[in-house]
Amino acid sequence: MTNCNHPLASSPGRTRPEGAVQSQASIPVVRIEPSRGWGSLELRNLWEYRELFYFLVWREVKVRYKQTVIGAAWAMIQPLMTMIIFTVVFSHFVRVPSDGIPYPIFAYTGLLPWTYFSSAINRTGNSLLADANLIRKVYFPRLILPLSAVTAPAVDFLFSLAVLAGMMMWFRIAPTWGVLALPFLLLLALLTALAVGLWLSPLNAQYRDVTHIIPFLVQVWMYACPVIYPVSLVPEKWRVLYSLNPMVGVIEGFRWALLGKENSAIGLTAMAVSALVVVMLLCGGVNFFKRMERSFADIV
Repeated sequence: MTNCNHPLASSPGRTRPEGAVQSQASIPVVRIEPSRGWGSLELRNLWEYRELFYFLVWREVKVRYKQTVIGAAWAMIQPLMTMIIFTVVFSHFVRVPSDGIPYPIFAYTGLLPWTYFSSAINRTGNSLLADANLIRKVYFPRLILPLSAVTAPAVDFLFSLAVLAGMMMWFRIAPTWGVLALPFLLLLALLTALAVGLWLSPLNAQYRDVTHIIPFLVQVWMYACPVIYPVSLVPEKWRVLYSLNPMVGVIEGFRWALLGKENSAIGLTAMAVSALVVVMLLCGGVNFFKRMERSFADIV
């Protein structure tokens, strides 16, 4: 039987003891909010959560090849089969020029960065939705999600690069000293994919039909890049405008580095313009991503 006269006994008109209220009010409350301005990059936080970054990249790679028959060979088969189709259609039937380079090599060197870019865009655009449960339950720098999404396809790129080395040996094409610039060109491709992904991923979290727009955007974008045709087909007066497409500089840079194209001045001009566009897209993308970050947990 409850003693109603006890000071701690609950009753409809009785409140909690004053000491209990004070002890509860003295509990510190930590409120986590994203920082504002350019300091919102939080590079120190990104470094502190580097183990999460490594885990997310490894998970992306592992899931891609888990329970597959031929494993990582899929990374080589996709650009190789696409190259064969392009060679048959655009080289033999349409007679597209290739600037004196064997068309299979010409097409594959264009497909090499493009396949990485398209895969990175698709993964980055859906990165927030794919890890919605993680966003709602745990705090971590949200920028890690698009960063891991653009890094994981680089593993596929390395496998595809091995196929290109074999093709160059078959066609007796020796690499030039420009191959030393390949890591920087891959970094430019990564930053291009990240810059676009920082715009697409928050939009995809807010408007789910962006999921269907991304594959269509990638397909149209490929035909606006010199993957199946050389930049020399573009009228000279339009080449600077054409280079506003950031992937033009990336693809031309890959051909210059791997094949030593004679019209390297075109490639260097395209790379300079494209790199400037990437920097602008990246700065705007980071700002847009950080502003939208405050509502990620509510909309994903």
